[in-house]
Amino acid sequence: MKVCVTGIGLISALGGSLEDSWRNLIAGKSGIRLHQPFPELTPLPLGLISQQPSELRMLTQMVVASALQDSGLVAPLADCAVVIGSSRSYQASWEMLARQMYRENLPVSSLGNWLDTLPQMNAIAAARQIGASGIVLAPMAACATGIWSIAQAALLIQTGQCQQALAGAVEAPITPLTLAGFQQMGALAKTGAYPFDSHREGLVLGEGGAVFVLESAELAKQRQAKVYGEILGFGLTNDAYHPNSPEPEGKSAIAAIKQCLERSCLSPADIDYIHAHGTATQLNDRIESMVIQRLFPQGVAVSSTKGSSGHTLGASGALGVAFSLMSLNDQILPPCVGLQQSEFDLDIVTAARLSKIRQVLCLSFGFGGQNAAIALVR
Repeated sequence: MKVCVTGIGLISALGGSLEDSWRNLIAGKSGIRLHQPFPELTPLPLGLISQQPSELRMLTQMVVASALQDSGLVAPLADCAVVIGSSRSYQASWEMLARQMYRENLPVSSLGNWLDTLPQMNAIAAARQIGASGIVLAPMAACATGIWSIAQAALLIQTGQCQQALAGAVEAPITPLTLAGFQQMGALAKTGAYPFDSHREGLVLGEGGAVFVLESAELAKQRQAKVYGEILGFGLTNDAYHPNSPEPEGKSAIAAIKQCLERSCLSPADIDYIHAHGTATQLNDRIESMVIQRLFPQGVAVSSTKGSSGHTLGASGALGVAFSLMSLNDQILPPCVGLQQSEFDLDIVTAARLSKIRQVLCLSFGFGGQNAAIALVR
């Protein structure tokens, strides 16, 4: 059964809507700025949507409402599945509560409605928002969460469990603990995000989210809905190697891409563009480049959009899918903003360019070795 994307809601440091973010990305702009949201931490480049860190619930409500409006649907949607993930979920709320309890010596009983901040509650809140009373899933797979969520939703439709699903991921990861943790690992950049660059410094955290309306082709045709593209297939694997270092040979990453291509009935030569994970960390970019070179020796256009939006962790794959769909619809390859001098022998897109694009591949590689690939067609 064919699965189509009929609506997209997106918010990022690049803009408050899909159109704004896409326009700024194509123009080669970046939403990354130097910020100091927490006085106890030094200033860092961050992809903030506004001047202060956003709240997860607000971001989710916004992208869900935008996706429904874009698809022409009106709540309630009782039979619509909801698959919305996040790698950090309500961590910001928990940190805030912990600091408050410590400062004011408050008992646990003072926490109030802390149950509303459990990891799955964001997906449940989205279900309430659209009046959905069917399947609700809340995937959490590190930086692979976004693609994993879309893949799970597509599978629900393909297996006939529903004909319509709201799927994606939202992240509000700018918290003291997250920043301190990545800084302790030496993973954070000091000036900006430069994916695949020979002088890359590390990742830049960003916030945002993307949510999609997925429908069976039959329902989309019946509704006469506009279609951004079709989900052909996906691949999901795990390194089972290390908590934060990818497997050096990229074996399971290669397996995920091969699995995706096989399920999509595609060969490497059929892919016109790869939206890479491209975090701008030393290890990720090196191993991802090696994987692409091995599987696509004929060459293929590649870019990462994290130099524009920052690394939105669990939401990054969802943003990547949204930008890939816009690339398919506008026939424009988005640039790898921040790249000055590539370290790798890849056809990296340095400025937006018109191109004949039919099939695209979007990749995500998460901590713990979680690998995700999804193939999209115009």
